[in-house]
Amino acid sequence: MNRDLFVTGTDTGVGKTLLSALLVAALNRKYWKPIQTGACEGTDRETVMKWTGIDADQTYPENYLFNPPVSPHLAAQWKGTAIDLRTISRPPSFEPLIIEGAGGVLVPVGDHEFMLDLMRRLSAPVLLASRSLLGTINHTLLSVMAIRNAKLELRGVVMIGKENADNRRAVERYGNVPVVGCIPWLDTIDRSTLETVFKEHFDSSVFR
Repeated sequence: MNRDLFVTGTDTGVGKTLLSALLVAALNRKYWKPIQTGACEGTDRETVMKWTGIDADQTYPENYLFNPPVSPHLAAQWKGTAIDLRTISRPPSFEPLIIEGAGGVLVPVGDHEFMLDLMRRLSAPVLLASRSLLGTINHTLLSVMAIRNAKLELRGVVMIGKENADNRRAVERYGNVPVVGCIPWLDTIDRSTLETVFKEHFDSSVFR
């Protein structure tokens, strides 16, 4: 059984890195983000290390690292290169990993491939990060449909932001998918806070 978790999102900036850091802290996992754009503003690996207090040896370096904060396919194009998913393989870790994607499930990484193809290559169960506010139902259901059409295991949805019970019920009903956790607005982000959020707002049985 694959005990890794692949964290994807409904779109960019939804909170994938926050969710990844929470899982790293709460489950005591190592972190890996194969494709990183926007490195000129700092990497998500650095952010996860800062928020969780883990050392670099608890993470794995990016396979592709680009400075511009744009889609992976465009960042690679601007650099005069291309992302070859065949070069991306799971690091040789006996411990389960938290793997963070870039952007949403259908963000292009090349001329004919998407983030979904990387998810399919790694075959890890998927957690979908979504916003809790207006617009999330459409974005979440479309992402759920894409993940299932790719024959990937969708472990559940995590809603990020101010609690919205109506949106949560709609996602669970129309998507036939469990909302396995939620992350409220956090004034402080550190390991202790992340572990507390997991204990209070997540279904821990999903992660055993």
